[in-house]
Order: sequence, then C-alpha cells, then structure tokens
Amino acid sequence: MAVVENNGNGRRKSPFSSSVYATILKTIGSVLVTMLGLTFVTFIIGRVMPIDPVISIVGERASRETYDAAYQAMGLDKPILVQFAYYIWDVLHGDFGMSLLNARPVAEDIRRVFPATLELATIGTFFGVVLGVPLGVIAAVKRGTWVDQVARVVALVGYSMPIFWLGLMGLLVFYGILGWVGGPGRVGIFYEDVVPSVTGMILIDSMLDNNWEVFRNAISHIILPASILGYYSMAYISRMTRSFMLEQMSAEYITTARVKGLPERTVVWRHAFGNIKVQLITVIALSYANLLEGAVLTETIFAWPGIGQYITTALLSADMNAVLGGTVVVGLIFVLLNIFSDLLYRFFDPRAAK
Repeated sequence: MAVVENNGNGRRKSPFSSSVYATILKTIGSVLVTMLGLTFVTFIIGRVMPIDPVISIVGERASRETYDAAYQAMGLDKPILVQFAYYIWDVLHGDFGMSLLNARPVAEDIRRVFPATLELATIGTFFGVVLGVPLGVIAAVKRGTWVDQVARVVALVGYSMPIFWLGLMGLLVFYGILGWVGGPGRVGIFYEDVVPSVTGMILIDSMLDNNWEVFRNAISHIILPASILGYYSMAYISRMTRSFMLEQMSAEYITTARVKGLPERTVVWRHAFGNIKVQLITVIALSYANLLEGAVLTETIFAWPGIGQYITTALLSADMNAVLGGTVVVGLIFVLLNIFSDLLYRFFDPRAAK
C-alpha cells in the first residue's frame, strides 16, 4: 500500500511506498550479512597467516611459560569460532581490542588516524568532480573530435596507471626537482602539533586556530597526494559522465529541443545533463568510497598518517587487532556510502522508489 499524505486539498501519493521501506529493511539486512562476512573472512585470514602475534608481544627469546601465558591471555587457545564470537561481541560494544604495537585501544587509534584519510579523500574527490564532470560532458558533446580523443586518453591514463607510480613520479618531479610542493607527511616537522586537534583534519583545525602559516604549509603537503587521488577519481567520473551524456544526446527529446531552436548550452546543460545528475550521484559516491578505502598506497608513499598507512603498518607487524578494526571500519564506510547514494537516487528520482 502506498504511503500518502494530506496536503489540505486532498490526498496524494508520496514518492516512497511501503515496498521502498521493505527494500530499505532488506538492504540493512544485507549490510549486516556483508559486514559479518567481511569480518569473518578477515578474522580467519589473520589467524592462518604465517605470523605469530604472540611472538610480536613476548619476543623470540621468551620462555615457553611466558609464551603459553600470553597465548592463553589472547584467547588463542580457544576454538576459532569461539574466538570470532567473542570478537563480534566486543565489536558490537565498540571494542576492537588493544593494539599490539602501542598497547592502546584500536578504536582510539582509528579515531585518531581516520580524519587524515577523510581529509585527503574528500579533497581528492572534489578535484575529481570539478574536473571530471565538465571533461566528460565536453567529450560527449564533441564526440569523435580531437577534444574527445584527448579526454578519453587522459581518462584512460588516469584509470590504468598504477597509483603508486604516479605518486613516486609526483614526489620526484614536483617536490624533489621543482620544489613546488611540500614533502611527505601532513605538515613540515616544525609545524607538527602546533595547532590543537579539534576535528583531526589539519586544514580545518588550523583555520579554527587562526594559524594561517600552518594552513599554508598543510596545503603544500596535501595538494600533491590529493591531486594524485583526484586524477584517479577524475578518470572514473569523466568516463561515466561521457557515457551517460552520449546516451542522452542521442535521445529524441534532445533532437526536439534543438529543432525548437533552443541554445546549445541549454540543450546540453539543462536538458541532457539535468537527466544524468541522479546517476552521477551514485558514481561520485562510489568514487568517494573507493578513495577512502583505496588510499593505502598513496598514504604509504606520502607518509600520510591515515587509516591506510595504519592498516599497512599493523599488517607488517602482525597486529591483527588493528588490521581487523581498520578493515571493518573501511568496509562499513564503503557500505554506508552505497546505501546513502541509493537513498539520494530514490529521493531525486521518485520513479526509482516505485
């Protein structure tokens, strides 16, 4: 039965029906199953890896008694399913365990490092949208011309070039040779811990502290890794925008609009582009999610203290609590962004809610 609302002059159908709410509940259920599966697979991989987490704590020269005590204290003497059940119970209470590297709660570490990844991915996505959407539109309008060919090559290079290679070349050219940007890290060594951490994002915190010297230094450090991620995002967004626009530009209503004598700018941006905005929402959300989860190599190359570098360091050190916690958080964010984009799609296009 459709959900209706009274507007004073009668009753009209809401864009959302009961089937939509059933779909939302089904989506939530699938999210829970997905997250459970992701956590289980990661947990099992952590247990079968040829790295002994006990050795990471007690050292290779520890006695057998010390090793056995640590082994039991970590719960490794229990069956694997029991270990997993205990872990899920703790996660549901916001407890990802203690990091083996620094003896701090993993949840606390994630809260500390995630804002750096969020800041980097957000700026990268901004670059991708600002450059990718116009590039895709122009390529579609100029289909078959040299403009289209250049746009397609630029997108192909950005989509297929290894991101770690782009990062290394960027550091070599723009930092090592030209000196146009700051080096690895979020700020220079003399600016570390100068501004109080309020949001964890150095650009916002420096503005809140009214410290524009730190802000400028942070900009010089973030511009290169954000541009690398932005180029990758731009390649994906421009390709999808071009594809969507080509489909619209060949539609009959576009031909009709041109026959009526409407200006080409109106035909392209108001009519054709207006009909792909809903699809672009999903594309941009997926691109953003990909940058949040795929910034591992970029953060490693640029010594960016985000969640990607955190997971990498933890993995190399057999700190499986940190690896599991970071993986669960990244997976959850990816799933939530997908749900958010789907809800926006239904909001802006009521036809999808039927």
